[in-house]
Amino acid sequence: MSVIAVAGGTGGVGRAIIDALNATGKFEVVILSRKPSKEKEQEFGSRIVTVDYENIPGLAKVLEENKIGTVISTLEMMAGPGPEEALIRAADKSTITKRYIPSIWGVPYSEETIKIFPAAKWKIECLELLKTSSLEYTAIYNGLFLDYFVAPVVPTYLSLLTVFLDITNNAAAIPGTGNVTAVFTHTWDIARFVAAYVGKAKWVPEAYIFGDKATLNELLKVAEDAKGVKFTVSYDSLEDLAAGRITELPSHLQAYPFFPKPALQGALAGMGLMLAKGVFNMHTEWTLNQEFPDIKPRTIEQLMNEAWGTSQTSTRS
Repeated sequence: MSVIAVAGGTGGVGRAIIDALNATGKFEVVILSRKPSKEKEQEFGSRIVTVDYENIPGLAKVLEENKIGTVISTLEMMAGPGPEEALIRAADKSTITKRYIPSIWGVPYSEETIKIFPAAKWKIECLELLKTSSLEYTAIYNGLFLDYFVAPVVPTYLSLLTVFLDITNNAAAIPGTGNVTAVFTHTWDIARFVAAYVGKAKWVPEAYIFGDKATLNELLKVAEDAKGVKFTVSYDSLEDLAAGRITELPSHLQAYPFFPKPALQGALAGMGLMLAKGVFNMHTEWTLNQEFPDIKPRTIEQLMNEAWGTSQTSTRS
């Protein structure tokens, strides 16, 4: 049984991937973590291996000793690429590790995107590092996480965050016109595709997952129809977004103690500007949806109605 390590797997996307991999029964799954935890090992059903991302030779030794052939990274890169780059170098140095999925989990980034989303620079650098390595690798592109619009009713391991639609309080702050299409995918559906993909004999550098596609105005309409109420809606101009200004939503107040207002508004403004400029409107001739047609990602309407209402009537043409 091949061994797959998930870095950053104690929460978020990583935790969802661990569940999906374990559900297949085809792999031994280990979690790379800075801290040991017997409680989490029992909860997750996977062994935790402690690592030091500042010690590349030691990290490579850990990969070899645990016979880890594939590494899936879900490491956070908002503070810099250090741990991710160290893990790539260690995987390349390991005589056992042959495959790597980097912590991208979004969209293809460009030099233009860096001006809006500074962390894109680090993600691009990690991909460039992989290109020079001996590793077979795949960057996974899945668009926006649909979880943010349907949690907590629809289960997720992501931290709760109000993004554009404050559905609990019947309010919305739409970036731009709201008429630009974007890809939305729930992390648990992403995880199911990843669990199927890792078993393929040959990988490709890029793989796309499309949960559903919609504009934010369409998403808003689905939410309003599901709840049976009209929302209070504001539209933030591109100029305001570029300056880091957004309309404050009621649920944001609850987030400020752990996500300070300037940081939260800056992050949402950047995400909104990317969405308004079409960065999340991905196009490709090949997707993992086509590769694995038996995996059916849940649609926006399906999850919205599950989370917020009972209507099953289509609201999009």
